[in-house]
Amino acid sequence: MNNETMVLLEKYFDVAFAAPNGVKKLRKLILSMAMQGKLVAQDPHDVPASELLKEIEAEKNRLVKDGKIKQSKPLAEIKPDEVPYDLPKSWEWVSLGNIATFENGDRSSRYPNENDHQVSGIPFFGAKDMVGGVLRFDNGLRFISEAKFLELSNGKLIDRDFVVLLRGTVGKFAIFRSTPEFSTGFINAQMLIVRMMNKEFCDFFSSYSSSILFQSLVSNKITGSAIKQMPANVVLNFLVPLPPLAEQSRIVAKIDELMARCDELEKLRGNLNQKQITVHNAALNRLLTAKDQSDFNTAWQFITQHFGDLYSVKENVAELRKVILQLAVMGKLVPQDPSDRPASELLKEIEKEKERLVKEGKIKKSKPLPKIVEEEKKFILPTGWNWSRLQDVLDVRDGTHDSPQDANGTETYPLVTSKNFVNGKIDFSSARQISAHDHFEIVKRSKVDKLDILFSMIGGNIGNQVIIEEERDFSIKNVALFKYYNNQLTYPYFIKRYLEHLAIGLQAKAAGGAQPFVSLGFLRNLVIALPPKEEQHRIVAKIDQLMTLCDNLEKQINNANSKQTNLLNAVMTNIGS
Repeated sequence: MNNETMVLLEKYFDVAFAAPNGVKKLRKLILSMAMQGKLVAQDPHDVPASELLKEIEAEKNRLVKDGKIKQSKPLAEIKPDEVPYDLPKSWEWVSLGNIATFENGDRSSRYPNENDHQVSGIPFFGAKDMVGGVLRFDNGLRFISEAKFLELSNGKLIDRDFVVLLRGTVGKFAIFRSTPEFSTGFINAQMLIVRMMNKEFCDFFSSYSSSILFQSLVSNKITGSAIKQMPANVVLNFLVPLPPLAEQSRIVAKIDELMARCDELEKLRGNLNQKQITVHNAALNRLLTAKDQSDFNTAWQFITQHFGDLYSVKENVAELRKVILQLAVMGKLVPQDPSDRPASELLKEIEKEKERLVKEGKIKKSKPLPKIVEEEKKFILPTGWNWSRLQDVLDVRDGTHDSPQDANGTETYPLVTSKNFVNGKIDFSSARQISAHDHFEIVKRSKVDKLDILFSMIGGNIGNQVIIEEERDFSIKNVALFKYYNNQLTYPYFIKRYLEHLAIGLQAKAAGGAQPFVSLGFLRNLVIALPPKEEQHRIVAKIDQLMTLCDNLEKQINNANSKQTNLLNAVMTNIGS
């Protein structure tokens, strides 16, 4: 490697730290340079790779003569148009079959039989044990007895054998390194053993198997759709750039040195990001737990003073969005106005409207809800606010639970489920169509009107929701429907923001392993802190303003990342040219 290339590589290290996935790209660049002979200088005194190939050929002939390996079929000669790039003079393009022998995994069974399992013995290695390019012994190995192992005809490992996965995560490579406890092991037919003729090639080949060149060879040979796989015989013809043996050692040493620097960069970047996240979370927590306005203002002042540092990572912007909603539903986002009519008066008007709708037969009289106890009141209410059950504020229903048949023709209607919620909108083009008869039966209990809110109650997208922005006839299935007794008494967009806050908690529980499901009873009994109607409008306006700020912050982060990525790619191009 010349001095100019070294300077560029050092510059790459400088910019990789700041760019998203920069260190990951740096690792790929290091391996790519190594496989092109650009990572270390060539030494004219090294024995060229062509001489190594002669020695390997002589050794193969000896092993065939001694009956230790079978005579392999001659491999096709590598044509000039098959090689991806030119190599240094002392290197050679070879087929993997020229420098290695191959052995299939054991075909007698996919895994050791249950009756064969031992608590110790000879270990069986599967795909899950291939971690970081090495076969691991600490990932829950299974064992068979030595007697059973001796019965196997294939798939027995010796020190520094490579195994390649032929099904599933195709092309995944790992090396077996024997230990005092385990000198051997075995694999099944999903894997192939690649055994180097010269064990001194193993360290270089281990790096090669992680390179972009090798992975591109694998991707070109993958077959299958449901289950990816690769025929074992194609591995023999994989191209390998072979350096002199002495240069291989220098390359591996340089790779190890540079990868160690990459580890340091990743650790430093991780520590920096974690520090930013920790400080930011502490600042947000102080906002949420502020005892009075003065304490709140002090906490917010800290955030504004360190805005640039705190919001250089997207994780912090995402947390800020959550806290904006939490502050909103706690009454801490905007000041209260003593001239606003209190929420208690608003609830009286809503109750009168409910009674009118029941009398007119438009809704059914609901069962009395349990009284709100002190344990359900999570914070001190601002002046003018009132605790209430959600069913006292909104009419909480759901869609049909039946499965009407699909229908064709002009007299059909969409049947919307949460699967059709896309980016806060309904994708009607993906919805099933049902007959007019089925549609009108469903809307008898679940008619959706403009400004109503649909809310996903189950599954991985629990809490996803849409507010209906236009009048359109459709039916719903397995989603909650939030309707208003009178949408002039409750601001729909405040309810929408409240439900977004609710969804964050539901999604966190689902991500933590809890069953992702909420019932109508749960939703109806939710305790909501209801602000005066006028304050609902002010809260939504403030949320919109702050969410726009969050959008701009994310754009700034994206722009900064894009600049760093462009700089990094420019350096990479200069190195590769």
